[in-house]
Amino acid sequence: MLHLPNRLTWPRTDVATQPPKVLLLDDSRAQRMLLRALLRRWGHEVVECATPEAALAAATDPEIGLVISDWVMPGLTGPEFCRRLRALKREGYVYVILLTSRSEDGALTEGLDAGADDFLTKPVRPPELRARLTAGERIVAMQRDLVQKNQLLSGALGELRTLYDALDHDLDEARRLQCAQMQERFRRFGHVDVSLWLKASGHIGGDMVGCFPVDDRTVGLFGLDVSGHGVAAAMIAARVAGILSAATPDQNIALTRGRDGALCALAPHDAAARLNQMILNEMRSERYFTLALGFLDLPTGQFQLVQAGHPHPLILRADGQCEWVGAGGLPIGLIDGAAYDSTQMQLAPGDRMLICSDGLIECPNPQGQTLDEGGLIDLVRQCAHLRGPRFFAALEAALARFAGTAVFPDDVSAVLVEVHGPRA
Repeated sequence: MLHLPNRLTWPRTDVATQPPKVLLLDDSRAQRMLLRALLRRWGHEVVECATPEAALAAATDPEIGLVISDWVMPGLTGPEFCRRLRALKREGYVYVILLTSRSEDGALTEGLDAGADDFLTKPVRPPELRARLTAGERIVAMQRDLVQKNQLLSGALGELRTLYDALDHDLDEARRLQCAQMQERFRRFGHVDVSLWLKASGHIGGDMVGCFPVDDRTVGLFGLDVSGHGVAAAMIAARVAGILSAATPDQNIALTRGRDGALCALAPHDAAARLNQMILNEMRSERYFTLALGFLDLPTGQFQLVQAGHPHPLILRADGQCEWVGAGGLPIGLIDGAAYDSTQMQLAPGDRMLICSDGLIECPNPQGQTLDEGGLIDLVRQCAHLRGPRFFAALEAALARFAGTAVFPDDVSAVLVEVHGPRA
């Protein structure tokens, strides 16, 4: 079970900060003493260096946020020192002020190109130095604040990634349970074969298909499509599929007991009306679903169907002719007291019937054109030489070619009924 924390843990950022440590580089001991006294008076901790090499070694300290460097020094000039400093792999940004007696434009450009942030002309005037240091402190503080917030964001994203990974794992498990609820994807009832196909657009979907035996001569078939996507739709689909399951026939809302106590099928329109009231009274959800529910009499091939908002079933006759059947109707769970009509059709040896969801008919191609009923007939005829699960495998491949992708925007599901033997 996935346990989500009440909130993400964010470290405190309201702790008062001290002025950044200053690295002071000057080969003149007198100049260092003067500047050190000023800096300490203003609350800075000072690290003094007389050579660029010593300063580069000290600059790896992440607490150093400001550098004051002389321009003219033995070994390295101020700009050369800046280049070496910027090349260091150190934590955080350091603000560099160069002290110079040069004021020509070329010198300032050289210093900026080398990585300096500001300049002060010798002799240094304390008010001007303090103003430049204050500006540098603001920049260093903003940079450190940005780095800290990025670290906090990275930590939060890491926590979210962990939660999403756990959620993905749970959704994958839910998808496996949803597929397992279909039990067998192919069943044979005498001379009639029933195949089931379900492909969710995400981890789990709101479509469900199934079949259940009523008695020795009657088989119930259904396909349903819950509005919306995700966990809520999948839970409703699982609930309704459980109601129409053969596992607990006494709780199957489409069945009743006759006078002799034996289970028998309700008229499909009565089963739809009963299911509609149950959904409105018990689930109290804003979601609704479409349903195609029917009963096939195996010896005669007679099929009674209620079509509650679900697409019309397609019959592919033995001679290759195709026809759409069904009387339409309101979805389940939408209107209190809705009435439904049943239609009856005849399936002969060699006939096949396809009950599919609108995810198949409304599947778009890369240009945004939907498959529609005519396109579905074309795909069915392309796959007509195959039977059972092989037919669905070919149909899925053909739909993927039409859509330009194997990941469909909506759940697709279907029931295929194939009559092989002669009628009694």
